[in-house]
Amino acid sequence: MEAHEELRREIGDGSGSAVNAPVVLDNVETLSSKKLKEIPHYYLQPRETENDLVEVVDNAFLIPVIDMTKLLDQHSSGHRDELARLHSACRDWGFFQLINHGVPEEIVEKMKIDTEEFFQLPLEKKKAYAQLPNGFEGYGQAFVFSEEQKLDWVDRLFLDVRHITKRNVRFWPTHPTSFRENLDKYSLEMQKLTICLLKFMSRNLGLDAETFTIQVNDVQGLQVKKNGKWVPVKPVPGAFIVNIGDLIEIMTNGEYKSVEHRVVVNSKKHRLSIGAFLSPDFKTIIGPVPGLVKQNGPNYKSIIFEDYLEQVYRNKKINSKSLIDQMKLEK
Repeated sequence: MEAHEELRREIGDGSGSAVNAPVVLDNVETLSSKKLKEIPHYYLQPRETENDLVEVVDNAFLIPVIDMTKLLDQHSSGHRDELARLHSACRDWGFFQLINHGVPEEIVEKMKIDTEEFFQLPLEKKKAYAQLPNGFEGYGQAFVFSEEQKLDWVDRLFLDVRHITKRNVRFWPTHPTSFRENLDKYSLEMQKLTICLLKFMSRNLGLDAETFTIQVNDVQGLQVKKNGKWVPVKPVPGAFIVNIGDLIEIMTNGEYKSVEHRVVVNSKKHRLSIGAFLSPDFKTIIGPVPGLVKQNGPNYKSIIFEDYLEQVYRNKKINSKSLIDQMKLEK
């Protein structure tokens, strides 16, 4: 499995992987500093009605919270119930918050501090780690192909944190000086935690344990789509927010759901987040696990992961709809 880190900041104030002649646009930080009277059209998303936003008013709309200590303690009275809650969260929500996850608080806090310090550097210093043409690693906007696209109001630093021999440290900041060391420690913890969670998911699905998304500061903005409505996620202190993702939906043949989510801009504060992604080797074939294919057959196509990524980039280029829908087989 390969691990990746995405460090990103959504800017309040009103604010890639590029393929085929990338387009260079002002980044969010630059636009924010200009005190624009009007936001560039490529950053404006379609307006939704007020009925699409759901307030968190009762327990029915609270994102599930899973306790890792109860999952790990197989002899506790709450172990089976927690496994059931994990299964329900993956199946019905596609999102959950993980508490008592075991990642040392010191490692998490150091990663937060270093990330914040990096984004506070002068723009010219951050540009030293800028994405290269037709590349995806580094600092900048992602998936920029034309001014006709709809872009995220965000500046990001995307790093491949696989084994040290495969890293391109040209994109790894040297300031703050502790950044590389702390990211290395943090990424290792994230990888161990994710693999552990995947084992519990496999057990819940009746598979062998070996068969087989984080928030940094308290500025809210993440929303999950549930039953056609947007549900704000109120972070639990110290918790990681876990997102199932498209690949898990495909591999579980639709048993677990990848749900649409978005981040709304806070007009007074910036929002900082660290996303840790676990993905397979580029040549791995992605498709429904045989043990989860019922009598009606697979619900999704199988595809080499490298080809899947190419489709992701193509979708971004043409503002296409969900790729997961394109992966579904017609029946």
